[in-house]
Amino acid sequence: MNVNLEKRIYQLREVMAKKEVTLSVIMNFENQYYFSGFKAITYSRPIVLFVGEQNTKLVVPSLEENHAKDKSIADQLLVYYETPLHQTQANSYVELFEEVISTYPESSRVGVEFSALPFELARRLRDKGYELVSLDEEIVQMRAIKEEEEIEQIIESGKLVSLSLTASLAHAAPNITEMELDQFGNTALFLEVAKNHPNSTLDYFVMSPSGIERTNMPHVFSNTRALDTNDIIIHSRQVGINGYRAECERTFFVGKPTIEQEEAFKLSQEAQQAALDFIRVGVTAAEVNEVALNVFKDANVEQYVRHRTGHGIGIGLHEEPSLKYSNDLVLQENMVFCVEPGLYIPGIGGFRHSDTVILTKQGTQLVTHYPSKLEDLIL
Repeated sequence: MNVNLEKRIYQLREVMAKKEVTLSVIMNFENQYYFSGFKAITYSRPIVLFVGEQNTKLVVPSLEENHAKDKSIADQLLVYYETPLHQTQANSYVELFEEVISTYPESSRVGVEFSALPFELARRLRDKGYELVSLDEEIVQMRAIKEEEEIEQIIESGKLVSLSLTASLAHAAPNITEMELDQFGNTALFLEVAKNHPNSTLDYFVMSPSGIERTNMPHVFSNTRALDTNDIIIHSRQVGINGYRAECERTFFVGKPTIEQEEAFKLSQEAQQAALDFIRVGVTAAEVNEVALNVFKDANVEQYVRHRTGHGIGIGLHEEPSLKYSNDLVLQENMVFCVEPGLYIPGIGGFRHSDTVILTKQGTQLVTHYPSKLEDLIL
């Protein structure tokens, strides 16, 4: 049994005891994985994790039963079916949800994620007289401080995402499409994981918006647009090995940038470097954001900033804490962040680098590696 999963359940029960909660209902799929070790490919059939004072129960559809038995540490699996041979058994997750909560007195305090609990389930709980208590903040705090094993996986993911980004950029050229650019890195990634990470799970995300208009869309899927001569591209990658991710992004040019693009690129790179140099244990998230933003303010381009300076990463693509102006959280050891200030200027293009860092007592550890200066990114 995974000791860390047991530890997390113990920590959650400590929170429950402080809040006088007798049962917790976990619906967010990332949190379910964090506490149970089980992650499905799709959640079109709902899954519910119950954490009681003495035991844990996982409600799963029948097609996930064997998978959950293999991966989950739940004390009991409750299975619902959708085939006619099982008409006499539970055929919806709501039936099993009702079955579990009915064993608790109606005056009970139930811990929930207000950010993830479906309204229908909240209504059923409240109609029966249960008091709902938020666990959102405490779970965010738990996940934000990474354990040693989590950090090891993030470091390895940093190596893999750097490798795949390098492979894609090595093949960048006019007339290949965004999707073709992506596949060079994908192939390198698959071969590396297959060779050196036996019995591992891999997930990844990649996008390569190109051209002035598309790079001004911070989140957009790669498509079949062909790269032009003297084109601008933002190549963005995340790689996750065994459930934990790292991110690396670079803005680059196929050919010669314009003078305006050179200036915007240098500002974006300077802002990111300023944030990377500043971020450490003991400063606030808002202060990190302000350091990057000041570079843009001083250059009179603040109006072209569309998003925060960065975000947490781990199980999820984007996690709390956020490096944004309104977050006064003091950063702690073993938090992990993507640092990615960006500029998006109509008629000129979008500009963003991203790197993943781990905060330690000794300093900030960069886990993604690719050159970031303009001269290295004119290909």
